[in-house]
Amino acid sequence: MTLPTFHRPILKTVLARLREPRKFIQALLGPRQVGKTTLIRQALEGSGVDFHYATADAPTPRDAAWIETQWDIARLKAKEKGRSGAVLVLDEAQKVEGWSEIVKRLWDEDTASGVHLKVVLLGSAPLLVRKGLSESLAGRFEVVRVPHWSFAEIKEAFGLGLEQYLYFGGYPGSASLISDEERWRHYILDSLVETTLSRDILLQTRVDKPALLRHLFRLGCDYSGQILSYQKMLGQLHEAGNTTTLAHYLELLSGAGMLTGLQKYSGNRLRQRGSSPKLLVLNTALMTSGTEHSFATARANPDYWGRLVESAVGAHLLNGLAGTGIEVLYWREINREVDFVLKGKGRVTALEVTSSRRKDSLPGMTEFVKEFKPQRQLLVGGQGIPLEEFLATPPEKFVAP
Repeated sequence: MTLPTFHRPILKTVLARLREPRKFIQALLGPRQVGKTTLIRQALEGSGVDFHYATADAPTPRDAAWIETQWDIARLKAKEKGRSGAVLVLDEAQKVEGWSEIVKRLWDEDTASGVHLKVVLLGSAPLLVRKGLSESLAGRFEVVRVPHWSFAEIKEAFGLGLEQYLYFGGYPGSASLISDEERWRHYILDSLVETTLSRDILLQTRVDKPALLRHLFRLGCDYSGQILSYQKMLGQLHEAGNTTTLAHYLELLSGAGMLTGLQKYSGNRLRQRGSSPKLLVLNTALMTSGTEHSFATARANPDYWGRLVESAVGAHLLNGLAGTGIEVLYWREINREVDFVLKGKGRVTALEVTSSRRKDSLPGMTEFVKEFKPQRQLLVGGQGIPLEEFLATPPEKFVAP
């Protein structure tokens, strides 16, 4: 599908980087199908710079010679343009064995010879790309995070309403399919979920129990918005494994932009790391596409819709605060809970979400405030910030002094 022109706020950042004198390799990292390729093409067309685009995301593996060939094509363009130079875009370069060492050598050669070639790397497996960047390209790169689309972006580009966004999520490629729910569901499961699991994780990372990874993903989607200990996960999965393996697989799923586990807020960092995670999808389409709930039945189920709302709020916080230095956590003691705790920049914000699962009182918030004295308390929904307003606002604004 050819996407129309979209002007995501992140486009300004990319444009500004491309217009600077050659300084660093730019790494645009984010999940599959969030528009990284469309974004960089728009930025390049807007900058007026000549460029060469090549992707390693192919059925047959690419090798080192492939990167060198693409680099030479871009070098010729750069030399033809003189001081205005050119840009080389390598998509999914991490799928080439030893990619970072090759890029380092070629980049250093161009630096020494004064070739005006800028390089942009696109990656849908951020954990793997960052590993290669940090190991071989230290001091030579900058990261631009490309998160899932926010409600404001989806609404502006496609005209989706709040309830449609909550159920169908924020993948731009699927927005035109929502009138046919079965087709939409197959697109999410086949083109996004399966492709991410099989090509971005299983083919590039050692996973001894691939079936366990897949079942953990589905379990996390089913329990999104809920706290679940690793021992309970093992009990639900009924498969051989241990808590260390599950924690590692959850980290891989988080790195691919699919599913994460929030840690518990505590003054004791060791205690925090050893806590039971609160599972959260990073795009609600992952939660709804694998269930039997249609849009209509989901809307008519108060408990399920309430978890969907809480998951959407959590995803908005995680996607919007990535890279800001602000952690997204939760808090619970016995039967007292705070949905989300934002910690960073010397401030703590406690946030509760209300929805169809009505909360007449907030005993968890009261207890948390008494013990930790956060700088700010927020309520989303009900008598607090309207859900639509919250999801349409960059979350950093709610944390700022």
